[in-house]
Amino acid sequence: MTSRRSAAVVTAGTVLALSGLSAAPAFAHGSMTDPVSRVSACYAEGPESPRSAACKAAVAASGAQAFYDWNAVNIANAAGQHRQLIPDGKLCSAGNDKYRGLDLARADWPASRLSPGAHTFHYKGTAPHKGSFELYVTKDGYDPSKPLKWSDLEAKPFLTVTDPGMQNGDYVFQGTVPEKSGRHLIYSIWQRSDSPEAFYTCSDVVFGQDGGSPAPSASAPTDEQIEDGAGQSSVEHGGHGDDDPATGAGDKGAGSTGTGGTGTGGTGTGGTGTAETAAPASSSSAPAAPSTPNAPAPAGTSGSGVELAETGGDSTTPYLAIGGAAVLAAGAAVLFGTARRRRA
Repeated sequence: MTSRRSAAVVTAGTVLALSGLSAAPAFAHGSMTDPVSRVSACYAEGPESPRSAACKAAVAASGAQAFYDWNAVNIANAAGQHRQLIPDGKLCSAGNDKYRGLDLARADWPASRLSPGAHTFHYKGTAPHKGSFELYVTKDGYDPSKPLKWSDLEAKPFLTVTDPGMQNGDYVFQGTVPEKSGRHLIYSIWQRSDSPEAFYTCSDVVFGQDGGSPAPSASAPTDEQIEDGAGQSSVEHGGHGDDDPATGAGDKGAGSTGTGGTGTGGTGTGGTGTAETAAPASSSSAPAAPSTPNAPAPAGTSGSGVELAETGGDSTTPYLAIGGAAVLAAGAAVLFGTARRRRA
């Protein structure tokens, strides 16, 4: 093999290796940690040996792996069509059979204490993206011993926030919790604005005194627990969409391109984003399907249809694609230069 051909082969291999770095996708993942979501609470208790009766039942129904994959209760191609895609009784799993244990109707789920008025919400973003959060609360008279239906939620979200800022790996935003008493549930929808993917959580909460048997307190997983369990997670941040043909929810497969987003946002506090607090609507009305605003194609979409991560950082956030391209160009220049010198 001539030196010219050797250089070409080495250069091609370098191009392939470095282009793999530059195109590596990172998809959004996360879950509510204040108030603590069901999946986060059970992961914090330990997927192999949870303490609470509810988490034991959930693991028995779903298996431990679902809770190692605590940050991936999603629909890859939601595009704002949450109510059309998620049937009644399966809101907490987002219609994904993998997480069916989260839909168990019982009044003893670990719960967070919550009070009406101002509250600072935390949502752990293990692969952050731009998008909108909508938070709903259950209506007065909510019965946790019955499967959760869309009609159990107030018709409008009490909080909508767009592109909140991040602190220590959490999306942090403020809102006003409506007047409630007893056991309720906070339902969150995180709709990405740079792809159709959306994430869902159920957080059990207690206002004042719990009318039934006192529920165990929910705790969010610590950073150490998240790190320790990462090796047992089957979640691939590279894409979703192939595991559940009905909803598009899953952990593997290429991501889909498209637009999505449900939050409109008004004025208020929410990190670097905007938030809107809405008063709960009449309990006689059913939740209206959210509109999906038109948006341009995601700037981070590659030619293969896989979105690159657009993090929640500021303008100084480094992007792997840019760095990879720079290294690629430098490496190619060195190799071609070496080939020319050998020919000379």
